[in-house]
This record gives sequence, C-alpha cells and structure tokens, in this order.
Amino acid sequence: MKENAVQREDVLGEALQLLELKGIAGTTLDMVAERVRYPLADLTRFWPDKDALVYDVLRHLSQQVDTWRRQLMLDEELSIEQKLLARYTALTECVSNQRYPGCLFVAACTFYPDPEHPTHQLAELQKRAAHDFTHELLTRLEVDDPAMVASQMELVLEGCLSRMLVNRSQSDVDTAQRLAEDILRLAQCRLGGALS
Repeated sequence: MKENAVQREDVLGEALQLLELKGIAGTTLDMVAERVRYPLADLTRFWPDKDALVYDVLRHLSQQVDTWRRQLMLDEELSIEQKLLARYTALTECVSNQRYPGCLFVAACTFYPDPEHPTHQLAELQKRAAHDFTHELLTRLEVDDPAMVASQMELVLEGCLSRMLVNRSQSDVDTAQRLAEDILRLAQCRLGGALS
C-alpha cells in the first residue's frame, strides 16, 4: 500500500483480518501499521490506541454485515431458504480464503467485560439485527412460531462462530449449516401439520 494513499477502509479491513487471525489481545497498533505500511505516528492521529481501533473496526464490520444483509434481502434470484442459509456460504468462502472470522463482537465483549463499554452496544445491535433478519425471512416463509425458529437458527450460527474462533474448521460450518437446514425443515413440517 502506498503510504500517501492509505484509506481509512483499507486500514480497517487489514485490522479486521489481523483481529480474525491474532485475536483482540494479540493485535497491536504496531502490527496494523506494519501491515498497511503506514507510519504508526500517522495511524495514532486517527486511532490513539488499540481500543479506539477495535471499536472502529467493529463499527466498520457492522456496516459491512448490514449492507450484505440488505443486498441479500433484495436479491430476487435467491429463495427465502437460500437467503436464510447464505451466511454459511459466506463462512465457507471465508474458510477457503484462510479467514476464520468467528464472532468478533462476542470476542470484544469478553475482552472489554464492562457491560457499559461501547462494544457491548455494538454487539447487541448486531445480534438484534441478525435475529430480525432471520425473523423477517421466516415470517415471509410463514413458518410456525418464527420468533422461536429465528432464535434457534441464530443460536446455531452463534455456536458455529464461536467454534470457528477455536477450531478454524470447515467441518463446524458444515455441521451448523446442516443443523440450520434441519431446524428450517422441522419448522416447515410443523406448519404443514406433519408433526402434529
């Protein structure tokens, strides 16, 4: 990256990848500066410490995820079921690129345990938006008890993301996707009366 052409999004994107690889505790401003080939003194004008950078990276990630969800909602080529399971396709793509995102929002809440810390607010907003996305799609699909099914599907996804932080394994993504598919099928069967 050219020193004079470094952009905020470039720094945040590289910092995000470092956080995915090294974790919050293992990532430093020095590492980010080295990765983007930009002087540390210049970076600290924008992010005076790691806490500021982590918060900004999480905001950036949140915006990316929100944009991805909006685009997915508007994609008329995908069925509702495909939209519900698209997160697993995205995770598979991450793993194939040697990226293991896990859930940085949960990791940040662990790293900053004070519930009043701003990362907790970001995490709560992101988790609520994910649940609302799933709930809206399930409502369109007219499944029985979409709120409960959305909670079940989100819990499976959260488990998958947590395991990715530890195991870095495609098999966890595959298992979680199959479980999400099963939850969706069961919800559709209940609606059709097949399980009564």
